[in-house]
Amino acid sequence: MADIPAMKVTIIGPGKVGMVLAYTLMLRGVAREIVLVGSDRVKAEGEALDLTHAQAFQQIPVKVRAGEIEDAAGSEVVAVCASVPMPSGLLSRNALAQGNADLMKRLLPRVAEVAPMAKLVMVTNPVDVLTWQALELTGFPRERVMGTGTLVDSVRFRELLSAMLHIHPDDLRAYILGEHGEHQFPAMSVAQAGGERIDDTPERRALCERAKQFGIEVFQKKGNTCYAIGQAAAYIIEAILLDEKRTVPLSVKIDGYLGVSGVCLSVPVVVGRRGVERYLHPDLNEEETKQFRAAAEAVKGVIEGLA
Repeated sequence: MADIPAMKVTIIGPGKVGMVLAYTLMLRGVAREIVLVGSDRVKAEGEALDLTHAQAFQQIPVKVRAGEIEDAAGSEVVAVCASVPMPSGLLSRNALAQGNADLMKRLLPRVAEVAPMAKLVMVTNPVDVLTWQALELTGFPRERVMGTGTLVDSVRFRELLSAMLHIHPDDLRAYILGEHGEHQFPAMSVAQAGGERIDDTPERRALCERAKQFGIEVFQKKGNTCYAIGQAAAYIIEAILLDEKRTVPLSVKIDGYLGVSGVCLSVPVVVGRRGVERYLHPDLNEEETKQFRAAAEAVKGVIEGLA
C-alpha cells in the first residue's frame, strides 16, 4: 500500500495571519488535523474551539486543537507565523529581523526535534532572512524549508498587469523575484502569456513598484496584513499535501544560480509532497541578474547584522 501523507499541519503563531491560514485550510478541507501553537495557550484554545464549531458546517471533517510545540510531532507541514510585536509606523520588514531571529532560536530547534521529517513553511518576516536561519537552526535539507517569499508580490503584480493587458491574471506567467522587500524586481525578460513574450516597458515595470508598496500601505492603514499572506501560505501547503507540483516563486536557499550562494531569495520552484521538488533557473537578462545579486547582498547584510 502506498504511503499516505499525514495531512497534519501545525501552525506556530495563531495570530491574524496564522488564523487566516488555519481557516483557509479548514474551508478547503485539505488538512485533516490542524494544531495551533501560540504563546497564549488560552487564546489558542479559544481559536481552536471557534474553528471546530465552524468546521461543523463543512462536509470534510477537520480536527482542530491547541497544543505545544511537542504536538507538532507527525506533522506533514509546520507553518511558522509567530512574530514579535510590530512597531507602529513600520517602514521596513528588516526592523523585525533581530527580534524574530531571537524568537526562532527558541522555537525552531524544538520543531526539528519533534517533527524531523516535516516540511517547514516560513511566513514570518523578514522572510528571506528567517528562511535562511531556519535552515541553520533545524539542519533540514533545503528542499524541506521554504518561505512565502515574493508569492504575494507576484500575485499583486499579475493583478495590476492583468488590468493593463486585459488578460486574466491566471494566464500570465510573470514573476517578481529576489528579496521580499526593497530589492525585489519583475523578471520581465521571461514574462509571457500564451507563449508570447510580454514586452518590457517602463509602465509595466512601474507596476512592480506599486505592488511592492502594497504590503506597507495595507499595514499603515489597518495595522497588519493577513488575508493575502494567509491565503498564500495555504496555497503552498495545499500544493505539498496534495502533491500538486505547482510552480510558485518562493524564498529558498540559492545554490550557485547567477553566481549567488549561501542566502535565501525568491525564485520559481516546483512544490509537491517532498517540498521543493525542482528549482527553476530562468534566463534573466543582464540588468535583472544585477538586481538578483543586489538582493542577495542586501539579505546577506541583514543576516550578518544579527547578534
